[in-house]
Amino acid sequence: MTLALRVPEELSARVPAEQRGPGRERDSVRLLVSRGTQVAHHVFRELPGLVRAGDLLVVNTSSTLAAAVDGWIGHARVVAHFSTRGDDGRWAVELRDPDGRGTTRARAGGPAGTEVRLAGGVRLVCEEPLSGGSGRLWWARVSGGTVPGLLREHGRPIRYSYTEREQPLSVYQTVFALPSDDGSGSAEMPSAARPFTARLVAELVSRGVCFAPVTLHTGVASAEVHEPPYPERFAVPEASARLINAVRAGDGRVIAVGTTAVRAVESAAGPDGVVRACEGWTDLVVTPGRGVRVVDGLLTGLHEPEASHLLMLEAVAGRAAIDRGYAEALRGRYLWHEFGDVHLVLPEEPHTEHCDSNML
Repeated sequence: MTLALRVPEELSARVPAEQRGPGRERDSVRLLVSRGTQVAHHVFRELPGLVRAGDLLVVNTSSTLAAAVDGWIGHARVVAHFSTRGDDGRWAVELRDPDGRGTTRARAGGPAGTEVRLAGGVRLVCEEPLSGGSGRLWWARVSGGTVPGLLREHGRPIRYSYTEREQPLSVYQTVFALPSDDGSGSAEMPSAARPFTARLVAELVSRGVCFAPVTLHTGVASAEVHEPPYPERFAVPEASARLINAVRAGDGRVIAVGTTAVRAVESAAGPDGVVRACEGWTDLVVTPGRGVRVVDGLLTGLHEPEASHLLMLEAVAGRAAIDRGYAEALRGRYLWHEFGDVHLVLPEEPHTEHCDSNML
């Protein structure tokens, strides 16, 4: 799915919401609500009034890594983006060139045997491409130290060119983030959950909304070419699987917070729509043809017109709803990317025309 629209550069969110002026907090971003042909405009802190008692929000507990580390190939400076930890101890990495502005630009990865010198005496050797069709990400082996230690001591969050300046790692953590025992995490923030605050979570719980934690460690996306997602590690615990199934058996709605949460839950669902506890790797790509078996709604950021994630949104709500929502987002000057505004997508129901716009 490609949207027939262009996102003006000035609609990129350059700094987090809480840095845009006095009194601003994470939950002060705007919230676009789409269902069918209906679109409503809100502020994110109004979310408790837009969901119902008995609804379930599925949230990703993956923490964001300081995944960018400076290095050298010979005398040439490079930046290594650590994407995904493999079961054999290797890491999928992307090598990029510094652009002189604190961000990076694409470079040819590899070839096999390329050695990168990193800080602290750590060395990285590229061994083979992650995918036969792309040389962007490479499986690489690290010696002279551990990757968690390297990232902790010398890493910084991955930053893209539309942002104004470097930010501390805390800015890239969501309220749901939990550190993993083995140092795994997400190379890029599961950003749909960023607007949540502890106060807002408490208010939602007090109104009868439940939360189901899952984990999916997201890898490095392509900033230049919008590739389908690579296999990613995920886990759906038993308690969350039971809660999701109970809500689906009742009158509540299962609303995923972020495309990562959708991928995790749908990967754990059988053809019968029953979610079962599981963990491992998922290569699932949710498309309109595959559809969704569990998720009723999706809270997500605004994606580029070429992004493969748009197929997932279409699977949840239909093409017409996504077209209308994105046209409204442009008209309303919503902000894109990880520090930007968010979009609540719900499927159209037969009684939509009678629905109170404040109870979508």
